[in-house]
Amino acid sequence: MSIRRLPETLVNRIAAGEVVERPASALKELVENAIDAGAQTIYIRLGAGGLDLVEVTDDGCGMDAGEIALALERHATSKLPDDNIDQVLTMGFRGEALPSIASVSKFSIESRVRGGEGWSHIVDHGQLVSEGPAAIPPGTRVRVENLFANIPARRKFLRSPRAEYAAALDAVRRLAMARPDIGFTLEHDGRRTLTVQPGMDRPERVAALTAPELAENSVGLDFQREGIRLGGIASLPTYNRGVADHQYLFVNGRPVKDRLLVGAVRGAYAEMLARDRHAVVALFLDVPPSEVDVNVHPAKTEVRFRDPALVRGMIVSGLRHAIDQAGFRSVQRPAEAALANWQQEPVGTSQGAFFIPSTLGEGQRDLAVWPPSRSGAGSDGDVTSSLRSSHPDPSRMREGLGAFAEDLSSFAAPLMGRAETATEAVPEAVHHPLGVARGQVAATYIVAEAEDGLVIVDQHAAHERLVLERMRAATAQGRVATQGLLVPEVVELEETACDRLEARLAEFADLGLEIERFGPAAMLVRSVPALLGTKDVQALVRDLADDLAAYDEAISLRERLDHVAATMACHGSVRAGRVLSVAEMNALLREMEVTPHSGQCNHGRPTWVKLALGDVEKLFGRK
Repeated sequence: MSIRRLPETLVNRIAAGEVVERPASALKELVENAIDAGAQTIYIRLGAGGLDLVEVTDDGCGMDAGEIALALERHATSKLPDDNIDQVLTMGFRGEALPSIASVSKFSIESRVRGGEGWSHIVDHGQLVSEGPAAIPPGTRVRVENLFANIPARRKFLRSPRAEYAAALDAVRRLAMARPDIGFTLEHDGRRTLTVQPGMDRPERVAALTAPELAENSVGLDFQREGIRLGGIASLPTYNRGVADHQYLFVNGRPVKDRLLVGAVRGAYAEMLARDRHAVVALFLDVPPSEVDVNVHPAKTEVRFRDPALVRGMIVSGLRHAIDQAGFRSVQRPAEAALANWQQEPVGTSQGAFFIPSTLGEGQRDLAVWPPSRSGAGSDGDVTSSLRSSHPDPSRMREGLGAFAEDLSSFAAPLMGRAETATEAVPEAVHHPLGVARGQVAATYIVAEAEDGLVIVDQHAAHERLVLERMRAATAQGRVATQGLLVPEVVELEETACDRLEARLAEFADLGLEIERFGPAAMLVRSVPALLGTKDVQALVRDLADDLAAYDEAISLRERLDHVAATMACHGSVRAGRVLSVAEMNALLREMEVTPHSGQCNHGRPTWVKLALGDVEKLFGRK
C-alpha cells in the first residue's frame, strides 16, 4: 500500500476526533474562544444536551469578514503573536477547533466588530454553503447543529441527552469558576439552568456554582512559594462529598483535570476524612508560563509541570495550613432533616387542657383536666368561687391518679440526660466559643451553652482528635512518653500480619509503642504510649495490622505514621458511655478550642454541632 496525502475533509474529521469528543468538547472550545475575545457576558443555548444544538453568543471583540474566513482554516489563530509556544497565556492556541467542529456538523458563525458591519458564514460538514451580511450586535454568535449527523459511527457512541447535558454543564461550570469576572448564562431546551453575574470574587463564584453553604463552611487559601501562587477555597473536613467530582484545579486560569490534584488533596486531608469521603476544593495555581507545558493534550485538559513535586507539596502544605487556621471550626448548622425530627408536645384545647393520654378512664380524665371550664360561672365575681368549687382536692387527685401514675411508668422512656451540681461558679459562656458544659446526654454527648446557641459535642470523637494531635506534637518533638506493661502481652496474629508489623517496628517505636516478634504468629507488646493507657492492647495491635494491610505500600512514611497514630488515638480516647464530671466536660471543651482540626474526628465526622438560638426559638414558635 502506497503512502498518500489525505484530503482536507478527512484531515479535519481526524482532527475533530481528537478535539471534538462529544458536544461538551465543542462547547468548551467555543466558550474558550469567547473568553479569549474579551467577552464580559457569554450566553449559551443547548438542545438535547448539545446533540441537536450548541449555540454560544458573546460580546467580545468580534471579527470582520476576512477574519471569519481565516478562522475556519486549520491552524489559523490570533493567539500566538509570535512562534514562542512556551509563553501561551490564552485559553486556546492551536487554531483547530472551528474547522474541526465545522467538518462534523452544520456550522454557522456570525460576528461583528464595534463600528463595523456584521458578517456570517454557514458551513455544512466542511462545505461552505453561504456567506453574507448579518444583523448582530458587536460580538460573535456560533451555532452548531446536529453534531456527527453524517458520521453514524461517531454519533452512536454518544450518550443520552441527559448524560451529554451533564458533561456540558460541568464544562461550563469549570470555565465560569476560572473567570469570575465574566457573566455566564446557560439555557437547556428552553429552560435557564445556570446564571452567574460578572464581577464576582472567587469564593462567591465557587459557592454559587457548587453549593451556597460552602461559603460558610470553607477556608480561603493564599500561598506563595518559588514564584508559584496558590489561591482558592477548600471545604472544612466536616463538609464533604461522597465523590471527588467537586474538586477543581485551575492553572493560569485554565481548568485542567489532573491526578496530581486528587492525590494532593487526599494527602492534605489525611486523617480528617473518612476513606469514602472527599473534600470540596477549588484551587487556582498561577505558574510562570515557562514552568508549565499546556501543549500536551489536544483538548488542553491536561498540563505538565516542570517540577510536579513542588506543585504537589505546595498544594498539600497550603491546604493543611489553611485547615490549621480553621482551628476547631466544624459545619455549623445541623441538617434540616435533624431539625425536622424535633417533636413538639401536643398543645391543649382552646380551654387550656393539658395533654391527656387516651388510656385514662373518664374519672381520671375529669381529674386531669386543668383549668376547669368556666361555662358554669355566671359573672366575673363568681370566678373565684367557681374555681374553688371545681378545683379537685389534692388527696382526691393522688387517689384518682394513682393507677394512672403506675400506667405512666410502663410507657415513659427513662431519662437519659444527666446534670451535675456545680461546686464552683459557672464560667460565662461569652468567653468561650464552645460554651460551658451544662450536662451530659446518654453518657455520650456533652451539652454546652454558648453565647449564640446550644452546642452538642460527641465526647468520644472530640477526645479522639485531641489525643491524635497530642501524639503528633509529641512525635514532632521526638519525645513520646511510654508506659511499660507490668507483664508483656502476647497478641496472636496471622503470620503475614506479623511480618507487616515487624517491618514497621521503628515507626511504632517513634510513637511510643514497643513491640517485637514472638514466634511465627505472635507479637509481644512491651510498652504503649502513655497517652493511651493499657486498656485494650490486643485490639490496638490487630487494628494496626489491618491498617498496614490496607495502606502499607501505597502511602508515604509520614502518612503511614499518621494512620498509625490515628488508630492508636481511637483506642486511647474517652469512650461513649463514660460518665464525665462537669469539670471534665469543661476541660474537654477548652482543649478543643485551642487544638487544630478539633472540629472533626480522625474519620472525618463532626465532633460538635451547634443549634443556633434562632433555631431553638423557631422550634418553640417564637420566630
